[in-house]
Amino acid sequence: MNKEIIENPDFTAGTTPPPAIERLDATRWNKQDTTWMLSLFGTAVGAGILFLPINAGLGGFWPLVAMAVLVGPMIYWAHRNLSRFVLSSNNPNADITDVVEEHFGKGAGKLITLLYFFAIYPILLIYGISITNTVDSFMVHQLGMASPARWLLSIILIMGMMAVMLMGEKLMLKVTQFLVYPLVIILFAISLFLIPDWNLSAVSQVPSAIDFTTTLWLTIPVLVFAFNHSPAVSSFATKQREQYGEHAVKKSDAILKRTSAMLLGFVMFFVFSVVLSLTPEMLGEAKAQNLPVLSYLANVHGSPLIAYFGPIVAFVAIVSSFFGHYLGAREGLNGIILKQAKAMGKEVSLKKVNQFTIGFMITTLWLVAVLNPGVLGMIENLGGPIIATILFLMPMYAIKRVPAMAKYQGTIANVFITSMGLIAISAIVFKLLA
Repeated sequence: MNKEIIENPDFTAGTTPPPAIERLDATRWNKQDTTWMLSLFGTAVGAGILFLPINAGLGGFWPLVAMAVLVGPMIYWAHRNLSRFVLSSNNPNADITDVVEEHFGKGAGKLITLLYFFAIYPILLIYGISITNTVDSFMVHQLGMASPARWLLSIILIMGMMAVMLMGEKLMLKVTQFLVYPLVIILFAISLFLIPDWNLSAVSQVPSAIDFTTTLWLTIPVLVFAFNHSPAVSSFATKQREQYGEHAVKKSDAILKRTSAMLLGFVMFFVFSVVLSLTPEMLGEAKAQNLPVLSYLANVHGSPLIAYFGPIVAFVAIVSSFFGHYLGAREGLNGIILKQAKAMGKEVSLKKVNQFTIGFMITTLWLVAVLNPGVLGMIENLGGPIIATILFLMPMYAIKRVPAMAKYQGTIANVFITSMGLIAISAIVFKLLA
């Protein structure tokens, strides 16, 4: 692996410079690129993917085909724009909250930092609920045990996930990489295993144009959520700038393209396989039980493979996705606190802010996991509109308004991403009003 050693530019003249930065060869694919690709994949393959077949399947087969056509460019272009937005800063160490303030001013910076936090934080709450329900269902239905006290089970699981995060980003990336390989293999194996159960009668059921359009429109917010890996993009982009310097945009684009292709191939095959093997009535029952689709499959399918590996895949998917979303939620909450303290003329220790963030996350995750509200409702009503705003619309606004991003103007991808963002938000507003 070719490497370039350059002097670190981020130090004050007249002081002792910090160690030189080791830059990697941007023209070659390396181990770090693979690690980030798997980490971004793991961030996306969480509760959204495991609930996507339920919402998507309830609408029928042909709207699902349309979703498969749309989701590849939708996810790649949107995340590429967000990564380029982070990399447009003059500050090489800026995260997304710093970049927003730099480009849009302090007032807008505070607002978007707040929105960024609330785009990600509800997803962490969903993972607290989903992992508790998944493990509880596995213990009851597959292991034949009595259902444990929910308050105890949830805090054990949440503390377990938090423990990995508290031990550092390097360990988190290693654990995610370790989890994603078996996740991909088992997800693909289950998709293949379900093929004999496919009921192709759904293919012959062609909905009316109105039903088709309405179903596709109302499902796009869940689609946005299901493939979302934006919480990890800020940390990812910052790391690419550190490793590749002026070539960071090119390298980030390449990694995100492979991540999107991997998501499209493995996840949509899984969604099609599950939807074709379950009836709409069964999908409705899974929704009512507030279970990931694999946990539901494990309870109704006669195969021991599905019974045991289904919940394991659900568990691994939730854990791997939790890590990436926690990075984003922590970044958002820390940004809110630090910016507010700065505005009030106060100095706040980052260590104390991190301690508060950890305590806040554990407490609220635990409380919501015990209460067990409906997960799909949280996805549609809390996560969807803010994610669409941050991921789809904010970078597009920056392309129009920020000189550093003007070079990305004038492409069909921009029109497509803006349209998808507005469609996702309109669908959620319609559901809330209805």
